[in-house]
Amino acid sequence: MEPKTTMESARPGLLRATRLAFVVPGYAISAWAPLIPHVQAQIGLNAGQLGMALLALGAGSMTTMPIAGGLVGRFGCRRLFAGAGYAVALILPLLALAPSVWLLAAALFALGISLGLLSCARNLHGIHTERTLGRRLMSGFHGFYSLGCIFGAGTMSVLMGSGVAPAIAILLVSLAILIGVTLSTPYITDERNASGPAFARPRGIVLLIGLFCFVIFMAEGSVLDWSALLLSDHFHLDAARAGLGYVAFAITMTAGRLMGDRLVRHLGDRVMLGLGPIVAVLGFWIAILPVHWTLAVAGFALVGAGLANIVPLLYSAVGRQTIMPQNLALAAAGSIGFAGVLTGPAAIGFIAQWTSLATAFAILSVQVLLVAFQAPRTSPRG
Repeated sequence: MEPKTTMESARPGLLRATRLAFVVPGYAISAWAPLIPHVQAQIGLNAGQLGMALLALGAGSMTTMPIAGGLVGRFGCRRLFAGAGYAVALILPLLALAPSVWLLAAALFALGISLGLLSCARNLHGIHTERTLGRRLMSGFHGFYSLGCIFGAGTMSVLMGSGVAPAIAILLVSLAILIGVTLSTPYITDERNASGPAFARPRGIVLLIGLFCFVIFMAEGSVLDWSALLLSDHFHLDAARAGLGYVAFAITMTAGRLMGDRLVRHLGDRVMLGLGPIVAVLGFWIAILPVHWTLAVAGFALVGAGLANIVPLLYSAVGRQTIMPQNLALAAAGSIGFAGVLTGPAAIGFIAQWTSLATAFAILSVQVLLVAFQAPRTSPRG
């Protein structure tokens, strides 16, 4: 009997490899977070120096993402994914060994570049997988990214908590990343469009999708950076309990994404894009009410559930539009969206300085509410 070589026989492997391709970047970026206190103490950085060094990570991604689509067109997702994934695995151990703030910033900048390329390649491959298998899968893929974040932070915390030296712990994480990249790379699409430009200015629905991503990423980044402080200010919680707001947000976002594809099949894109932001807005309003800290934590849980599937659905919409080539459109929309991660938390801080943190979150909720009324336009009726 001849071995199966049809697309049907390759489909289970494609789905597993795509999920793994989304786990890898989440695993990598979250493994860095538990390492930060060690790096700060090792180099002797004050808060300002550490903050400036951390900006290099976002700067590296922002530098790369606008041209990532052109690179995918020239070299293909497979080569870009493999090259960026192996680079991430090589750079992570350097963070634990950096002897100065400048070398730390350089390593973080290089990590940001690699993660930016990896993000573009895996999202484009996710669109390809949806099209190949004829199923809505992007929410689930982003759910596996969130699981990767949980596993990465958990691995580092367990290893370092068990007495493993930070440099050895991050090296073990890097080996796991190397294995993940190696296993998934053969299934990554190698489609190319070398004749296209390196960068294209977003226009039409692509620009609209990018702006929606900007708001949602801004909301996600603001919850990460400011939810604990809001709980601390309102209810005078200690650091351990103040962090529960983000924990609840992360849990419901991960669960929402893992269930998202099923919800999309039952409710449709337009309902999900309209309902999700409204749930998030309700969560923001509950969170800023100074009633009881458990109610505020529940509010942040609603925010996570509401935001969970918006960006995956918007990325799927990029795959359906025909105004721009997919690789350039996704890079353009992703670049606009990622700017929200960088600018959103800072904007919240400025507004809070002049008014209050609760007012800043209320203003953010109004922007999310606008997404609820406009985002359904990115998907066809029916």
